[in-house]
Formats: sequence, structure tokens, C-alpha cells
Amino acid sequence: MKEKEDDRVQKAYEALLDSYDRSNHRKKFELINKAFKFANQAHQGVKRRSGEPYIMHPLAVALIVSEEMGLGSTSISSALLHDVVEDTDYTVEDIKNLFGEKIAQIVDGLTKISGGIFAEAASAQAENMRKLLLTMSDDIRVILIKIADRLHNMRTLGSLLPAKQYKIAGETMYLYAPMAHRLGLFSIKTELEDLSFRYEHPEEYKQIEQKLAATNANRKRIYEHFALPLEEKLNQLGYLYKMQERVKSIYSIWNKMQAKNVSFEDIYDIFAVRIVFEPKEGVEVKKQCWDIYSAITDIYKLRPDRIRDWVSRPKANGYQALHLTVMGPDGQWVEIQIRSTKMDEIAEKGFAAHWKYKGNGLERENRQEQTELDLWLERIQDILEAPSPNAMDFLDTIKLNLYSAEIFIFTPKGEIRTLPQSATALDFAYEIHSGIGDHCIGAKVNHKLVPLSHRLSSGDQVEILTSRSQSPKDEWLNFVTTAKAKTKIESSLKKQRKAKAKAGESFLQEAFRKSGIEITTPVLDKLCSFYGYFKKEDLFRAFAEKQVELPENLRKILKEKTDNIFFRYVKHAFNVVGNSAKDELEKQTESIPETGLEKIDRKKTYVLKEEDFQKNFITQPCCSPIPGDEVFGFIRDDGRLEIHKRLCQPALMLKTRFGDRIISCTWAGHKTFSFPGTIEIKGIDRMGILSDITQVITNDLSVNMRKLTVESKDGFFEGKIEVSIHDVDDISNLSAHLQKIKGIKSVTRIID
Repeated sequence: MKEKEDDRVQKAYEALLDSYDRSNHRKKFELINKAFKFANQAHQGVKRRSGEPYIMHPLAVALIVSEEMGLGSTSISSALLHDVVEDTDYTVEDIKNLFGEKIAQIVDGLTKISGGIFAEAASAQAENMRKLLLTMSDDIRVILIKIADRLHNMRTLGSLLPAKQYKIAGETMYLYAPMAHRLGLFSIKTELEDLSFRYEHPEEYKQIEQKLAATNANRKRIYEHFALPLEEKLNQLGYLYKMQERVKSIYSIWNKMQAKNVSFEDIYDIFAVRIVFEPKEGVEVKKQCWDIYSAITDIYKLRPDRIRDWVSRPKANGYQALHLTVMGPDGQWVEIQIRSTKMDEIAEKGFAAHWKYKGNGLERENRQEQTELDLWLERIQDILEAPSPNAMDFLDTIKLNLYSAEIFIFTPKGEIRTLPQSATALDFAYEIHSGIGDHCIGAKVNHKLVPLSHRLSSGDQVEILTSRSQSPKDEWLNFVTTAKAKTKIESSLKKQRKAKAKAGESFLQEAFRKSGIEITTPVLDKLCSFYGYFKKEDLFRAFAEKQVELPENLRKILKEKTDNIFFRYVKHAFNVVGNSAKDELEKQTESIPETGLEKIDRKKTYVLKEEDFQKNFITQPCCSPIPGDEVFGFIRDDGRLEIHKRLCQPALMLKTRFGDRIISCTWAGHKTFSFPGTIEIKGIDRMGILSDITQVITNDLSVNMRKLTVESKDGFFEGKIEVSIHDVDDISNLSAHLQKIKGIKSVTRIID
């Protein structure tokens, strides 16, 4: 057994050395060999949950770092050593003495964020994130190795309990996949999304996987038919190239099905064609991309609205390519991506490839990509300088900076700035300079006056208008998108609140001095309760802004019992915010568990029995799950379970922040309680079709119809039917019966 394990470890190590040997890095086999022997000895006798020797994990991470990221000996050695300090008695100082300052620094950065970015406590999550980003700003290899570590953990996730799988998959989808995208690691980002989806939605994953396999032969036939004339043309032009079919990822297909509410068969761009060419000497690469574009459009008809020129203006993660969509010979739209060999490597390996080309004397060509990375790291630094006092808000702010959809905005002088889609004029103001943002009063977009909240579109030219008397307002936080703007506004508001609190405190001290009353903590607590404030700083600000005034009978109030003051505070709060606060308090009171509440075993899959509905568990309106949907549970403070669909977007934050409260769940039969469901129908209009639809719903199937809306135009109709059903089987049965009605072409359940 021991010999087999040793043999397996040796083969994995040899695969790593082979990968490194194929790279164009300076060969430092001694360093890698020293790191492997040290890590192997340090982890000796330790097993992973799957039962394999623990050293197989660092070896796998190191192989990803070498093979899929293209990094060199320092990164490979750091990957081999990344768990040594965390899991053994060795220290960072030991690593430094044996392997030098740089490797010790990277291992230290990885150790600080060990166990994933998110710990159990909110403050620890934010602090670990800060350590990660601070280290990343100093040496970005830390986050690259951390992403490789997460990728291998996702590849081996099957050995963990379902609840742990949901937590890690949610964490990966929320932060690691966007981080990989932001660093240009397209292949890794795609695999992380697919693996997360596989564990969140195994049934849907399997269905799409099977459909892709079933349609593979047809796709190959279409591709060969499409590629033959193109190959002849490119060969005539003397290009050295490779052309290949690229199939859309399973998660991307599912995402598109959800976004457009269509079936697998209705996704027309399941595959694309990629042309990667070796540039000819003496001819500009950009011109060669457009020459190939011209050759393609000589053969096939172009779809003009689908041209994407990422060659002239690379994406913020450095991605470059020319995209076009043409009508193929089989009557299908086909997307084509045109890339040089350099563009292709950068697209697959991200910024690691940038460094490689820079090292080969191509710094001038890469200045734009390098600048984009520097700009992103500068934005990260801006956030670190003034983090939100709320740990969870801090994580959300970082998430805002990992945007994938980008727009390009022009300054009045013609300079280009990259912003996230849906960015506003105020975001742009802060992107230029925090001082301009703080004093922004409006903007001119394409020479037209617009408010701060105006959403920008790619290609807009924006001029910011400022005033010295302007300062940030609380409502500004409602219409900014970028992390930089949000952080700067919060920082300014914090300073304003601090100044007002100080002024209010001075006012109170003077007033109490005149009344002959000493200000003590109990006195301030009673005053806070009387006016309905939880914090004394809020009380001070209220006095500074003249929202409240000191009562004439101050001494009498301060002598009252705290309980009386508390009830007066509750009454005051209801008067301020109305009945909604009272209703909310009553609602919260109702949710307090009775003593007979079932205790939930976090290690087991919880069965959602009908008799426990509204008692031990409740469904959430954010995703409206019904029996039969793939779901998970979140243990609330009151001990009950909140039930969410596994890919519920709001619940993604629950997995990220409170992974230890996530529970694996499965449905039992539900036939008493009803749940809301919505079906979308489309078809060809005819006399009596509405009557046929209502007949099937109310009479044939005895389903309670809550709402029916239908719109007809030019002989076609589409509508939505809201019904009350017991489970997924009911809605599937209803859809099948509606599909049989003459004229109906599609019936789809709308999933929130």
C-alpha cells in the first residue's frame, strides 16, 4: 500500500517537472526539487479526506500553477509549500531560511488566508480579505496560487458533505470565479463556474451534459461544412493558423437558458469557431486580424450588430480578440474569434502571460495591458485605505470591483476610462479623482446636462460639473456602482458624521453644565433611550442637526426607571417610522421559536416534511422554491430553516458569509400546502384558444389559477399564468397538458 502511494506521488511529481521543462522559464529544477522534498517530509503520513496522501494536493496546485497559468519556479515552489506553515510545526522563518525572502513572503500571504477567504466570523472574513488584497498588491502571485488551490479543491469536492459542497461552491461562484476573470484566467474561471454549477445543480448539469453529447455529431458535421471553405481561403493567403470548434460551457448554456427563458434547443450559439494565427513579420498584428475578418466576410454574410473589436481596445483583464458572427452554410449563426498566438495565450493564462511577453522584450506592446492591471490594483488600494466599518459591506465593496461587463467612457479630452456596466456620472467623477467626485453637482453627457444618477453607456463623452459648496450625501450611495466611489463616499460621510457628533457633544456638555448635571455613561444611556437612539454618537448628531431638543423637565426624565424610558423609546420609534415598524416587531416576535422546535443535525440531509412547514422551516420569497426544486437550508438565529433554491442569487451571500449554517435539504411529499408558480406560454393566436387554456387549468386539472395575462399581436400571442400548485410535478403536468393545445408553441416555467 505504502509503495503504491509513493509511486503515485512520484508520478505526480514527474508530471510537474515535465510541465516545467516544457516552459520557457529559466530552469531551476534544484529549487523545485528542494521544495518538493521539504513539503513531502512535512506532510508525511497525513491523508486528505479522499484518503490520498496529502502531498498530492500541493503537487496538483503546483501543476495548475505551471501548466495552466504558465508561472515559474518561485510560484511552483510556493505552491508546493503553501500548506506547510498552516498544517505543520514549521514557521515562515523556517521557510525564509531555507528558500529565501520572496518564497517566504508568498507562503506567508497564503497562510494568512488559509481555509478559504471566509472564516466563520464576519470580522475575520473581512480581515482575511484585507490580508489577501494587501499581499496581492505587493505580489499578485499570492492570489494566482490561491486561485489554483481553490481550483483543485473544487475538482476534488466530491469527498465532502453536501452542506460543505454548497458553501464552497457558493464562495467560489461569488468571489473566486470573478477574481479569475478579472485576472484574465478565462479557462480557469469557466471551469470554476462549471464545477460550482455541477455541485449546486447536479440534475440540470447532467441534462445539459447529456444533450451536448447527443448533439456532438451534428455539431461536428456543421463545423466541418463551415470550416472547409475558410481553410482554403486562409491557406491561399499564406497564414499559419489553427482553427478549432469551441463549445460553450455548461454553466454558460444554463445561464443563457435562464436569462432568455428558452430551452437548450433554442440556444443558437452553443459552439463558436476560434482562429489562432501566427503573425507574419513586418505586418501589424491588428491589420492581420482585420485581413482574416475580410476573408471570412467574403465567404459568409456578416451579422453587423455582433462585431466586437477587443483588438483596438483590450478588455480591462487584458483580453484581446476580434469577434464576429456570420451566417453559416447550414443556416446557423456562427461566432468566430480571431486571435494571434500571443492574444490566445494571454486569453487563457491571463496576466501571467503578460509578464512572460514583457520578459521577452515586448514591454512596449504590453504597456496597455500592464496599465490596466496597475489601475485595478490602484482601485484595490483605494478600498484598503478607507474600508467600510461594516465587515460585510467591505466584502460587498470588494465584490463590486470584480465586475465582468465593462463600458468605455471618454473624457472631454478624448481619454478612455473603463467602468463597470450600469456605472453612473457620479462613478465617473470619482474615477477621475476623489476630489472631483466629492464636489460633483452634475455632468454633461454628450454635451447634454444630466443628474449625478444618470447611467452611462459605452462610448459616452462625459464632462463633470463641480461646485466648492457641494459635499457627499447619504443618498449618493444608492446610485454608485464602483467600489472606488462607494468607498470614497462612505469615507467622506464618516468624516461629516464625526464632525457633527463632536459639535453635538459640545452642545450637550454646555447645556448640562448650565443645568448643573454631570454627563455620565448612565445619563447618556437614558437620554439615548428617551429619544430612541442606540448609540450616543447618533444622539450627538441629532442635537447638532437640531432634529431633537432638550426637554424642560430633564432632571425628572433622568430619574425615571429605565424600563419606563425603554417603553417610551419603543412608542417614540413607532411614531417616527409608523405602523410598519410595529408590524415588523410583531413579525419578529412571532418568529421566536417555541420550546418544541426540532434540533437540526448539521451533518445530515434535512428532510422537508409537510407537517414541519412554517414550524421548522419556511420558504423565502427571494427565489420562491417549491417542493421538487433543488434547495438548501440556512439556519436562522431562531433555529428555523430558511429554504432557498441552490442558485438563488441573494442566498449566494449566505453561503459566502455563513457557510457553517448551510444545511443540505431534500423534499418529502407535499400535497396540503400550495405554493405560487408562474408559466409563460407563446403561440399562434386563434379564436377560442383562451377558453381552451382556462378549460385545461381549472376543469381538467383542477388547478387554482390566480392570474392570467395574455397579449396578442400580428397573429401571435404570449402570456403568463400564475397558479397555486403543490410541487414541481404539478407544474410539469400542467405544462405538458397546455403544450397539447392547438396553437401553443412553447410552455416554460418562469423561475425567479
